[in-house]
Amino acid sequence: MIDLTTVKKLDLNRYLGKWYEIARFTRSFEKNIVGATANYRLRDDGKIEVVNEGHKNTLDGPIRKAVGKAKIPDKNEPGKLKVSFFWIFWDDYLVLELDQKNYQYAMIGGSSGKYLWILCRTPQMDSGIYKMLLDKARKRGYNLANLYKVPQAKN
Repeated sequence: MIDLTTVKKLDLNRYLGKWYEIARFTRSFEKNIVGATANYRLRDDGKIEVVNEGHKNTLDGPIRKAVGKAKIPDKNEPGKLKVSFFWIFWDDYLVLELDQKNYQYAMIGGSSGKYLWILCRTPQMDSGIYKMLLDKARKRGYNLANLYKVPQAKN
């Protein structure tokens, strides 16, 4: 059983902006994508624009982009978002861990336990923070055998 407890506080304005994908459980839509980023921006309708970008195969390969939207369905549970890239189909986007002080790192999961992302505001994450997040993921019940460390350009 995976512990999917989300953060109790999420300041959306501080969370918005660009995040670099440090590690993930790769799903079919992310296969062979490196240098991946996620950029979040508040839309006029109150939803969040989500722009995921990355390079195919190598850091200088062609750019692949997916644009979607996200929302916080229940303001009392700000760490439980829903995200959609395909018309009316919404998936869980669970903020499991977050640097509450500086908003410099986050760990995101999905309700099935098949999704996991480690995000950072910079392309390279401090190794101590990365190890701490891996430890937290293991304690939550994630099997990290298939965790893929995403190649990123140097700072």
